Amino acid sequence: MRIFICKTAMIMIIMSLCVTCKSTNNPLIAPWTGAYGGVPCFDAMDLTVLKEGIVIGIERHLNEIDAITRNPDMATFENTIIAMEQAGHDLQRVMCYYWIWNTNLSTPLFRDIQKEIIPLLSQYETNLLQNEALFARIKLIYHHQNKNLQPNQQRLLEFTYKKYIHNGITIDVFAKQAYAALSKRLAQLYATFSNNLMADEERYVTYLDKNQLGGLSPAFIASAKSAATEHDHDGQYAITNTRSSMAPFLTFSDERALRKKVWHNYYNRGDNGGKRDNNAIIKEILQLRHQRVQLLGYDNYATWQLENRMAKTPHRVMTLLETVWPSALARVDEEVAEMQAIADAMGAKIRIAPWDYRYYGEKVRKAKYDLDSEEVMQYLQLDKLREAMFFVASELFGYQFTPIPQGALPVYHEDVRVWEVTEKATRQHIGLWYLDPYARKGKRSGAWANTYRDHAMLNGVRTVLSSNNSNFIKPAEGEAVLISWDDATTFFHEFGHALHSLSSQTTYPSLNGALRDYVEFQSQLLERWLLTDKVTKTFLIHHQTSRPIPDPLLAKIKKAAKFNQGFATTEYLACALMDMKYHTTDPKNIDPDRFERIMLKKLNMPKEIVMRHRSTQFAHIFSSESYAAGYYGYLWADVLAADATEAFTESPEGFYDKTLCQKLVKHLFAAQNTITPEEAYRAFRGRDATVDALLRSRDFPVLKGN
Repeated sequence: MRIFICKTAMIMIIMSLCVTCKSTNNPLIAPWTGAYGGVPCFDAMDLTVLKEGIVIGIERHLNEIDAITRNPDMATFENTIIAMEQAGHDLQRVMCYYWIWNTNLSTPLFRDIQKEIIPLLSQYETNLLQNEALFARIKLIYHHQNKNLQPNQQRLLEFTYKKYIHNGITIDVFAKQAYAALSKRLAQLYATFSNNLMADEERYVTYLDKNQLGGLSPAFIASAKSAATEHDHDGQYAITNTRSSMAPFLTFSDERALRKKVWHNYYNRGDNGGKRDNNAIIKEILQLRHQRVQLLGYDNYATWQLENRMAKTPHRVMTLLETVWPSALARVDEEVAEMQAIADAMGAKIRIAPWDYRYYGEKVRKAKYDLDSEEVMQYLQLDKLREAMFFVASELFGYQFTPIPQGALPVYHEDVRVWEVTEKATRQHIGLWYLDPYARKGKRSGAWANTYRDHAMLNGVRTVLSSNNSNFIKPAEGEAVLISWDDATTFFHEFGHALHSLSSQTTYPSLNGALRDYVEFQSQLLERWLLTDKVTKTFLIHHQTSRPIPDPLLAKIKKAAKFNQGFATTEYLACALMDMKYHTTDPKNIDPDRFERIMLKKLNMPKEIVMRHRSTQFAHIFSSESYAAGYYGYLWADVLAADATEAFTESPEGFYDKTLCQKLVKHLFAAQNTITPEEAYRAFRGRDATVDALLRSRDFPVLKGN
């Protein structure tokens, strides 16, 4: 987000927070120099000057904005909107480092400094979006010059104008003061929520002895042993409190009591009482969000949040979620019955519990499809999957990925590797791609994509610096990293975000990316290429024999592709539904723990499954506002992805049909936010998407009238 503020007010804040911030030698604010359009100075990262760098960046940006508002000439697109697009680069550079410390390199020192920075950034953002002098110029252009602009300029102007309206530029001065105070407190709460979650991920590690490894693969055991050594528990085996460690353990471990312990550690994150408990944090977040949107005249937070997104209203979101929910529940009943039958046959004398679902689900998979996930993993080497992603990027986008020699460019951690991305046909430089694949202390769990520098074509071409981040367990020396099919799918998914950034052809920086309920579409669509023949035949190679995956095993994978959709869909949909329930309910007297239990009971949530992200660890919606009242977006985007997938399956040339791939890149990736998602999809498909393809993709019944 590009943000602006009243200069006088901001300088007073700066002076109160930092009186020694006039240094021009701060490495975090220095321009990025050297090859590839300049790269971040990761080797010069210094936490002790982070706050100073942010303060300098803010002050410089304010001077640029002040120059725009003091311009005596009549406001025009060039002297206002383009000038805004060209401002703030110093602060953007510093914030690149800030977010890396926040997500990849968090430490107690950073968290202490963060507490001082957050109020500054919050006040800065809020006041910028309430800069009346700047908005007066934007409004004049919007109402009097819009028709004379090019379509992409009209899109940028509309996007900018609506952003200010949406964030309260028109409310009175007293409401603005209240809005600023609420936003400041919310920013502090978001950071506290995240830090509490990370603390529980670091604190709750399960250590195993040699006699507790039944069912686990040699590769997983080696990784667990290495992890234990890193945690100063030599001779033991560590199950860390992250999904990449938890999920395979729950899938394969024969030790039910330990499965239960690992399950509780993971799903109780943020819900363990004491000073790290997130329940009170959630309550306050919901109440303050509600108060803030009421200042803007909205009934609830979800209505405000969805106003400028594809879904438009909470009703449309709930209609989609409730269309799929009954089919997911019905499939769970079938899955549990199959698992219970196997448990009974084994003489287990148990009722399937949440910590059993993955374990017995795997046994159903073996019995029903003769498919052993452990066998499949032998063909899923991380390095080979990375090569597979490069191949897909080459076939679809015409890109070539060339490794940068280690040490040739600065990186923020020794595990990070860098590749140059070029256009194969012309050798034109597109950007750089950074990969940070392994879990470590101070790195948040999960997988995500970053863009350190967006594409733009103002004052020449600005190339992209993109990054993917995962949390795979680092292997023992000389061992291959073997991952699950789900993790391989996620790897492709996040690479889709990177390709979305790298393929941008927009002129204006602010038009990079997409609406929140559209932004997952490109990445979810790219997942489909993992199972294409050109990928499976070439890159799914046994890590010991180097033989390609055999056809019979591949046939089993394809046959079982829709297996366990009850579990996968229900654990996700429960989160999406709870997100909407939280943000359409008056939170005045809300108790998050009780609210979660009551709402899930009303939804008939199966007792054998929990939300993928229980409330106290639901970072998507409580560590920021990016996915708040927006977690439904994954399903919304998958409606489009499933429909687009059928376009490829119906094509004579399949997933590598050149004409269709060109349309894919042009309309669904390169266009970014220069046109509406609806227009982009129609340009690709020739029509709107329907939910039917989504239901078919999950082997759910297609209802009449969809």
